[in-house]
Amino acid sequence: MHRPIFKTASILLVAALSAGIITAAQGPSSREVSASAVQTPEKLDLSGIKQSMKAGGYEAYLSNHQQAAPSTEDVVIEGASFSKADGMQASVLQDYQGEQGKSILTADSGSVTWEFDVKQAGLYNIRLKMFTEPGKDSDIERELAIDGDVPFSEAKSLVFNRVWKNEKTSFDRDESGNDLTPGQVEEHIWQEATLKDSTGAYEDPFMFYFSAGKHSMSLSSIKEPMVIRQITLSAPSGLPSYEEAASGYERQGLKPATGVFMKVQAEEALYKSSPSLLPYNDRSNPAVEPFHVSKLRNNAMGGYGWRLPGQWIEWEVDVPQDGLYQIAIKNRQNYLRGLSVLRSIYIDGKLPFKEMQTVPFPYGSAWQMKVVGSGGEPYLFHLTPGKHRIRMEVTLGDIAPILRSVESNILELNAMYRKIISYTGTVPDAFRDYNLEQRIPEMTKVFRDSSEQLEAIAKAIEGPSGQSDDRTSIIHTVAYQLKDMADKPETVPSRVETFKTNVGALSSWMLTVNEQPLALDYLIVSSPGSKLPAAQAGTWKKLTAGVDAFFASFYENYDEISSDGDTGGKNSVSVWVTSARDQAQVIKRLVEDQFTPQTGIQVNLKLVASDVILPSTVAGKGPDIALQIGNDLPVNYASRSALQDLSAFPDFGEVKGRFQASALVPYEYNGSYYALPEQQTFPMLFYRKDILEDELHLKVPQTWDDVYEMLPVLQKHNLQFGLPQKPLDSLGNEVSNANIATMPPNPAFAMFLYQNQGRFYKDGGKAVDLDSETGIKEFKQWTDFYVNYKIPISVDFANRFRTGEMPIGIVDYTMYNKLSVFAPEIKGLWSFAPVPGTPGTDGKLHREVGSSGSATVMFKGAANKDAAWEFMKWWTSKETQIAYGRQMEIRMGASARYPTANTEALAQLPWPTQDLRKLQDQMQWVQGIPEVPGGYLTGRNIDNAFRRVVVQGEDPRETMDNYVRAMNEEITLKRKEFNLPTIETRDLP
Repeated sequence: MHRPIFKTASILLVAALSAGIITAAQGPSSREVSASAVQTPEKLDLSGIKQSMKAGGYEAYLSNHQQAAPSTEDVVIEGASFSKADGMQASVLQDYQGEQGKSILTADSGSVTWEFDVKQAGLYNIRLKMFTEPGKDSDIERELAIDGDVPFSEAKSLVFNRVWKNEKTSFDRDESGNDLTPGQVEEHIWQEATLKDSTGAYEDPFMFYFSAGKHSMSLSSIKEPMVIRQITLSAPSGLPSYEEAASGYERQGLKPATGVFMKVQAEEALYKSSPSLLPYNDRSNPAVEPFHVSKLRNNAMGGYGWRLPGQWIEWEVDVPQDGLYQIAIKNRQNYLRGLSVLRSIYIDGKLPFKEMQTVPFPYGSAWQMKVVGSGGEPYLFHLTPGKHRIRMEVTLGDIAPILRSVESNILELNAMYRKIISYTGTVPDAFRDYNLEQRIPEMTKVFRDSSEQLEAIAKAIEGPSGQSDDRTSIIHTVAYQLKDMADKPETVPSRVETFKTNVGALSSWMLTVNEQPLALDYLIVSSPGSKLPAAQAGTWKKLTAGVDAFFASFYENYDEISSDGDTGGKNSVSVWVTSARDQAQVIKRLVEDQFTPQTGIQVNLKLVASDVILPSTVAGKGPDIALQIGNDLPVNYASRSALQDLSAFPDFGEVKGRFQASALVPYEYNGSYYALPEQQTFPMLFYRKDILEDELHLKVPQTWDDVYEMLPVLQKHNLQFGLPQKPLDSLGNEVSNANIATMPPNPAFAMFLYQNQGRFYKDGGKAVDLDSETGIKEFKQWTDFYVNYKIPISVDFANRFRTGEMPIGIVDYTMYNKLSVFAPEIKGLWSFAPVPGTPGTDGKLHREVGSSGSATVMFKGAANKDAAWEFMKWWTSKETQIAYGRQMEIRMGASARYPTANTEALAQLPWPTQDLRKLQDQMQWVQGIPEVPGGYLTGRNIDNAFRRVVVQGEDPRETMDNYVRAMNEEITLKRKEFNLPTIETRDLP
């Protein structure tokens, strides 16, 4: 009798829990949020932190010119008045894009120099009036030199943001009624940019010292073109305080506006500094506008994507009357516990007063309504009738000197670690006294000074409470260990591994604190004292929204990528994606925006696990096309007649020209091709410039003889040279032990083999050729690195490269992306180059390397092969690969830079010009590794042979001969299974 009531109550209870209205599961109330805001200091006490002075850095530069006074007059340099251009064809433009006068178009490589006179010696800011010329959709980067020299290290990388906006003013929706992420387009406009630090390490613009007299200034292009109208050396200007600004209001007779209330939805931003600043769906509270219980609505802006110093978002408001206004911002800062994230707020491109340089947004798990002000009183802003722009920019404020200090300590501690292991090695003898305090006299002082500095940093972050938490625990840990090692230097050898680990954790902490995420719902510009809406929904609204969302979960398909269509129709194809949801969403958008409108072919896109494809194909339920397939699968499927021969299409030869010949090698079987390349990766030589060139005085090796000469110098300091380890899978990850059965040949062995004109297979893939004289010789050369020089068999290259323990090594070029994001403290201290080569009989230096990659395939059972071929051609085309690569970088950052196999598309992705040239130099030497039936044992047995020689000390020739016999037996079995010609058993070795 009471069961229905009980059931209804249970449903309501579940809904209530999902809505978060139960007190135990709910975030802090508005009163609690306010309390946490009070506990979070707006200003950190930095008095105990010593100024870091990185050699060659900006602070050292300012220290050298601390007696110089700021200038009081400006020096204007016309862009078109340059004295010379090196390595580029600089074009002079007249009245360009509505700007009167002559401008200069600077290319993405080379340098331009201007000469000018300075009448008054002093410190100047440098401001550029520039236009963002179309390029590769990445930020513009330049290096500055004054009188032929770079004044400080930070001037080697000056970044100028492009300006982006949503492609449309309203959001498109998919067939299910969900808002789609808007496309991003660049707004090419004139900007005035003052040179400042792109990492946020310095809050104020750079100041440059010029003596009276003649000077020259050069801008060298690192990437992207740029038009320059004027360069101005300007007097540094100070900002008034709010108190001074308020006094100015009184003197002008300005009055508060009355009856004005303007709300601007944050997701409707006018402009932004990065295309990765995208609106997103937030369902954390029904008060977020707009809100839907089951559909996706773009109702928030910023979030974790808006976290890096220098990123800004700008909104436009149309003010009805002249007067003084307050600004309120509905925000959510649930990322940095116990800390405030900071924003600079600009009105019409200028900071109205000093307090707007660092506006704090304290931690709170719930949405908060912040009126911009101090001490409970709002700041007032003077706005005239008409349109005005409000810009919020990520800044580090008081965190910046802390991060500079931590970075300086990390670099110094890593340098000390390298000195220590130069005596002890990475695995010290526990029973040996190394007398490090005598051998490295400065060691205890470095440890003690760093410990005191880190303790001062922890104290500044903790504030008056002095309570240690997750924000400062690693700082205290490192500080304690350093103090203890300074007091007990004899314990240093036994603690060297823990020391390295803790310094690495300190680097990770620095990465976390450097990020300042903030989510916004809307901004309110209103008359002072206006009643503001509640930031959080009330209990009843939460309850009803929770109930509605609960029932909607029974019929909404939240995991759908593409609607099911008639995949058997004449104008439809089914495509399976095996990577991840982000990739699938980008492909879906490209298909809907480009492919289907251009061709009329409908695409049914599905996201599946890679191991689903084979059983689905066998069961007759497979797709027409599969994307992002590993190199080992096309020949495996083709030998079983599961794939379509793509070379049968009449325009295959034209499509084939999009790729390096090496990229197609793994997909050739019996003279036909069964896949088109999507990605192609290959090794490059990475090296630490500061260690290799400055500390060890070594040059980048060009040949393997150079490497052999370098190895004793490295090992004298207990440093290591790295060779590539396991090959990469289709997603760019190292092949795991779980997939060792299909392991491709080792990249290092492939490199040595190909540089000496060796090969993996002979007689058209009928047998392995690794028992040839060349094969045996190169196998021995490879293993000798581990047997004779004791280089590590398995290594985390990124971490060892970061600490400098492995200052040089050969690794897949996608490591560039990881280091750019993972190790910001060594930015500018490393580079990469083509691998060392082997002199050939033809007089050339051979730098051949093998490659990895992924591909797209068409299954033989595809109902409409012509439509499927059109999709494959579209997908691997230059335009689509560029669009996909740029969209992935927009969504996931520089770490997701796409290693496309399309050579023209690769050149259009946002690589720095010099680095792209190095990649292209190495690409000319890339060789594909063939795939043959039964070849899945080749890589596995090469690895087995390697370990027998290196670990068990067996003879290289005998070992390789034994394993070649096993490889050939498997190949022969498979060729017989597929009725292919074989080498008779008596002919096998």
